[in-house]
Amino acid sequence: MARKRRSAPKSLKRRAGHLQPRRTVLVFSEGEKTEVQYLEALRQEPEVRGAASVRIQIDRATTGSSPLTLVRHAVEARERADAEEGEIDEVWCLFDVEWPRNHPNLREALAEATAGVVEVAVSNPCFELWLVLHHANYSKFVENAAIARERRKHDKTTGKELDGALYMPRRHAAAKRAVALAKRHVLNGTEFPHDNPSSGMHRFLASVERHD
Repeated sequence: MARKRRSAPKSLKRRAGHLQPRRTVLVFSEGEKTEVQYLEALRQEPEVRGAASVRIQIDRATTGSSPLTLVRHAVEARERADAEEGEIDEVWCLFDVEWPRNHPNLREALAEATAGVVEVAVSNPCFELWLVLHHANYSKFVENAAIARERRKHDKTTGKELDGALYMPRRHAAAKRAVALAKRHVLNGTEFPHDNPSSGMHRFLASVERHD
């Protein structure tokens, strides 16, 4: 299979003469459809758009990449923005753990993200867990196929499409449930990548809705 060619990176230098938002968030997402649709809906929300505090940019050239590849592209973007005094204030990677078979090099991906000053929001087993938390609590170990079925029970979807109008009003409830899961794993001493179910999307949400 031919490898997807990656276009030359755009300059991240701030453009003079244009009004810039206070913060710009560049997002690298493993998911090619559902996650991107969620982000597109999120950046239209008044808490994100109205105060012009965040401009979410999605690097579509890297969707579908493995977590380690995703992180390395993100670190490159972070370094390039810093070197150019660029317009990128935060760089995030959104990716999954995957069960029953985990993605390779997950710990290495997290280590390189930390070293490269890149934030990560990991969903375990996958992004569908974060979507399920918009509707209900979910606290038992689960594999990808089962959590995808659980998601379909709530939103009646038949594929990878996502209705932002259904999910956006429920996102803060999802964040509270994700925080509760994280606290439970801490109390139980459950370490990554065995912290199933969990999602770091609540941290991403808190960041993009922060008004400095």
